[in-house]
Amino acid sequence: MKHGKKYVDSAKLVDRTKLYDTNEALDTVIKTATAKFDETVELHVKLGVDSRHADQQVRGAVVLPNGTGKNVRVLAICKGENEKLAQEAGADYVGAEDMTQKIQQENWMDFDVLITTPDCMGLVGRLGRILGPRGLMPNPKAGTVTPDIARAIKEAKAGKIEYRLDKTNIIHCPIGKVSFGVEKLAENFDTLMGAIVKAKPAAAKGQYVKSCAVASTMGPSVRINPTKFV
Repeated sequence: MKHGKKYVDSAKLVDRTKLYDTNEALDTVIKTATAKFDETVELHVKLGVDSRHADQQVRGAVVLPNGTGKNVRVLAICKGENEKLAQEAGADYVGAEDMTQKIQQENWMDFDVLITTPDCMGLVGRLGRILGPRGLMPNPKAGTVTPDIARAIKEAKAGKIEYRLDKTNIIHCPIGKVSFGVEKLAENFDTLMGAIVKAKPAAAKGQYVKSCAVASTMGPSVRINPTKFV
């Protein structure tokens, strides 16, 4: 893959042979972010588990103390009194059959998070083929299927993110924007890494955190020493 001049120049600031401590790594990521927009900073963690086994899955959700810097659009699928609660909590779209039909018939996807109540999972379940591949299917583990819909909406708006393994046993998650600065990014990083470490499956053997890196949207990755998370 051929990189542009800005990327090449930024990459020169990163020592590929070094494992950085968290703050130094984040400072380097900020320095190497040269795009004209406020780049997102992402965390990439490779874990010593096998996601093909059910007892080695790592999945959950956590509220980042400083949010993600992104305006999260929330769709709430619920009925009755919960509709009013969802609207008051700040959901961007609220409904039940009307919303599921809109997604099915119009392929409407103008939302980032779908939150529903247990009594509406029958409705939402029909959307599995559409939502599943996009990572938008609600899940109790992620807190997106809950009887307390107002709380879930407020958390999503405040910067709650879901983390889970991909097929290569890596977790990819945003931890904020370059404009946050080192301190706020470090707080978000520590919160997310703490949750991932806490979620270690009992069946996991050997080194749990194999590698850890941070990178901005357009910049090079900076490796963090994983031994502090063992």
